[in-house]
Amino acid sequence: MLLRERIQGFLKKENKTSAQFAEEIGVQPSGISHILSGRNNPSLDFIIKMLEKYPYLSSEWLLFGRGPMYKAQYESSLFDEINAEGENVTIDNVDERKPLESEIKSIESQIDKRSAEKNENKFKPEKITRIIWFYENNTFEEFLPGKD
Repeated sequence: MLLRERIQGFLKKENKTSAQFAEEIGVQPSGISHILSGRNNPSLDFIIKMLEKYPYLSSEWLLFGRGPMYKAQYESSLFDEINAEGENVTIDNVDERKPLESEIKSIESQIDKRSAEKNENKFKPEKITRIIWFYENNTFEEFLPGKD
């Protein structure tokens, strides 16, 4: 399932319009429209805004499609209260909630690690077969390693 399909599934499950969603996370409605249509991919900033606004949403599910949509500790129950932002807050687990900063740093480090792995494989040096020195007097000297 594509990232945009997971975002669409989240909106459907939350019974939100794209305009409501855009307003809640602080992005332009046209940006949401472009993401949902497949024209644009969501940026890391967009994902971070989404995860900060909906702390009960699983980052593993959103980014990679692994596991359930919601974190188990945030699943609503009959004993939940709604805070000033309209989010469900379970009285039992308010103190257990961790800030998203650690999750965001984890995601960023995974992205950095994957980028480094790709770049590492890209620039493996080949065996040097020839070195040429160019001098200011328009002459040059050539060195062939292993051919003395």
